[in-house]
Amino acid sequence: MIHPLTQVVLTSSPVRLSTLSDKICRSKSKRQNRQLMTASKARILIIGGGFGGLFTALDLDGAGEITLINDEDHFLFKPMLYEYLSGEVEAWHIAPDCKELLDDKVRFLKGTVTNIDLDARAVTVAGRAESLSYDVLVVAPGAVTNYAGVEGAEQFALPFRALNDANNLRRRMTAALDHVQPDAAPQDTRSALTFAVVGGGASGVELSTKMADLLRDAVKRRALKGEPRVLIIEMADRLVPGMGEELRKFVEAALHESRIEVHTQTRVVRVTDQAITLEHNQQHTDLETAAVVWVAGVRVNPLVESLKIEKDRRGLILVERTLQLRGYPNVFALGDVAFYPDVVPTLAGTAQLANQESGLCARNVRAFIEGKELKTKHFVELGEAVSLGTEHAAVLSAGKVISGPLARQARFAMYTARLPTWHHRLRVGASWFFEGTQPRPLQPLGF
Repeated sequence: MIHPLTQVVLTSSPVRLSTLSDKICRSKSKRQNRQLMTASKARILIIGGGFGGLFTALDLDGAGEITLINDEDHFLFKPMLYEYLSGEVEAWHIAPDCKELLDDKVRFLKGTVTNIDLDARAVTVAGRAESLSYDVLVVAPGAVTNYAGVEGAEQFALPFRALNDANNLRRRMTAALDHVQPDAAPQDTRSALTFAVVGGGASGVELSTKMADLLRDAVKRRALKGEPRVLIIEMADRLVPGMGEELRKFVEAALHESRIEVHTQTRVVRVTDQAITLEHNQQHTDLETAAVVWVAGVRVNPLVESLKIEKDRRGLILVERTLQLRGYPNVFALGDVAFYPDVVPTLAGTAQLANQESGLCARNVRAFIEGKELKTKHFVELGEAVSLGTEHAAVLSAGKVISGPLARQARFAMYTARLPTWHHRLRVGASWFFEGTQPRPLQPLGF
């Protein structure tokens, strides 16, 4: 028999009981889903094998059924791509095979992701008939070169973001040297060896100083008259605008010593296969070039552009301080595709930030799967290092700057510590210690 008081409660509050019942059912369903995810090994899908994606995969070892998708079969330590161009490092040093780095607990797929269905929790990969389903998704595909709609730039300018880009540039420099006749006049040598680097950020500085040193060394080895001409083109009123004044004076000194022409407040109007058109003070100048190299910034990956989610004005994914997408707590984004609200401005868009974010991402993915509290973090700069040619560098650490050959060695040591996996760091460190890191001259093609 039902107690009268109970009967009154049951008959007088049907809406409240229904609401309470729904909440209990939803809570129970969430717990059951979480338990099912944990018990059956959560399917964790990671898009991108760069600093954000690869290091997240390494830190997630054992957290679930992990699949890493990358459009290349190797990881690339991009901060040392300049050293690969100059021959100071070898490809295996900075671009180890992903399968070499990942153990059997991580499945690796080489492929290009063409679509993400956040509601269906599925990802489409080019060339695969069936989509890949996931419980947790990590989005870190990296950015792509931004040609800013400049006429001919995408068709004729050389990008510098991959191993093949460095190979193509080195071949172009060697070919230009091979076309200079041994008895050419100094001005003809200068004209034949004119290279324009578009973009005056840290990438432009590091690339141009490497190129200048390589070309000048080759001219000397071949006993040519004259010298090469390397230019940096920058729209702003100064180079590396985000760099602190502590490093800037060393950068400016290195550019002056390398005799690199700096063109600020200059816009690129057009690029052709053998020339570049510049605009400064509303006046156009046509300049014949052996090559134009484009490092003038990046744009959001097209994969992210197609997602119907919250983004900032640049198209970056707006993530919570836990790196989760707004409205999709099982999806995390980091690196070049995400805007994280708690980071010092100078870190934005850098490999260092993606590397730091990977640790937080891995911890929070684990916490999400296990039903624990997710963490947040304030990201700060851990030090800054700039390569300034084949013999010098400048390193800022703990507020102090060192420069010259010693800084070059410090930069190598710093980056050795940031390579993935301890066994790869050990192999690379031993190679650099015993075999050295001297640049490889630009030999004639065929040698």
